[in-house]
Amino acid sequence: MFFNQLGLSAELLRAIDEKGYQDATPIQQKSIPLILDGRDILAGAQTGTGKTAGFALPLLQRLQFSPHNRRSVRALILTPTRELAAQVGESVRDYGRHLPFRTAVIFGGVSINTQFSKLRKGADVIVATPGRLLDHLQRKTIDLSKVEILVLDEADRMLDMGFIRDIKKIFKFLPNERQNLLFSATFSNDIRRLAADLLNKPTEIEVAARNQPADRVKQVVYPVDKRRKRELLSHRIGTENWQQVLVFARTKRGANRLAENLSRDGLNAEAIHGNKSQAARTRALRDFKAGRVRVLVATDIAARGLDIDRLPHVVNYELPFVPEDYLHRIGRTARAGQEGVAISLVCVDEHNLLRDIERLLKCEIDTEIIPGYAPDSRIKAQPVKKGGSQRPSSRGGARPGKNARAKAAKKRGGPRKRSSSRQRRAG
Repeated sequence: MFFNQLGLSAELLRAIDEKGYQDATPIQQKSIPLILDGRDILAGAQTGTGKTAGFALPLLQRLQFSPHNRRSVRALILTPTRELAAQVGESVRDYGRHLPFRTAVIFGGVSINTQFSKLRKGADVIVATPGRLLDHLQRKTIDLSKVEILVLDEADRMLDMGFIRDIKKIFKFLPNERQNLLFSATFSNDIRRLAADLLNKPTEIEVAARNQPADRVKQVVYPVDKRRKRELLSHRIGTENWQQVLVFARTKRGANRLAENLSRDGLNAEAIHGNKSQAARTRALRDFKAGRVRVLVATDIAARGLDIDRLPHVVNYELPFVPEDYLHRIGRTARAGQEGVAISLVCVDEHNLLRDIERLLKCEIDTEIIPGYAPDSRIKAQPVKKGGSQRPSSRGGARPGKNARAKAAKKRGGPRKRSSSRQRRAG
């Protein structure tokens, strides 16, 4: 189905055409007509399926053809990370370039004074992380009383990062009468409960089998000893002439160390994680997209917040503790109908993690032993250390909310122990 068959306005179709898009993805085909009709929706869509356009285009059209107070905040889009907020904000501006709307992006890690200035000028659409948005609400520098449409993007990730209390606080500043759109890669019990509280007779959309990667991602496991992972990675990048590689490590310290070692190997590499300033993160991502950085080493803060056009290679230098995070990592490649390769370097210590991932996928991932790098069968598996807490600032858009989640678990009658996803956090 083409975009011009979905009932979109001439201004939006012109912007879509200028971006070179014609065919609508399944999530766009299903969500756009429903949103234009004013329905609340609960949408399940894997990363890379085009869901941002699926809610941004009809959102802009509903604002275009509804009565409004000029320069009041009429649409609010909440995202879990700074990178995703910036990305969504850019998309909204691109799609709305021929409409008289202003978009402001609000997240932590940057000067709040600059955001004060933008808000004073007025904005129709706000894209924000919950922590920094609460800062503005508490300072009374933003008014959400005229919001017509609320979008929760990557809702499962926001719950996983402990944002539920912040989100509920934000709800108190919103009018009761509004359209609500909830997008999530998974439909967990927590998501169902949030949807029940938030949505009004929602239409449920699910465009692909759950816990399945994009069809065009080729997945492969390279068995290798832990001490030789970096050597194998450098070897493959060099011999295969990979020019743009996104590599995932578990910890901030590990990401820094790997980027430094790859640079010593002659590969231009940078690290991106929650301890980096926002300016450094933005610069590293910009240079990676432009080809000035060949290897970007990231923690899971980037697993759902990076949209890199035609990214050919994603490497799991270390497997994640949470199987679902594997899907979000490899979803950085093969986006918007492109093809990509997802490689996992797996040592003997990670065999259980690999089994958990394959159980989630309901299939085995192809294995390829690289000549000269076959693992030593004499090495015995050691427990994988989960490391210390990696807790970015609550105002940086990645607030883990450990205490809040522990209290919630206690209220539900469940244990207060920390799950692996909370120990790992968002880099």
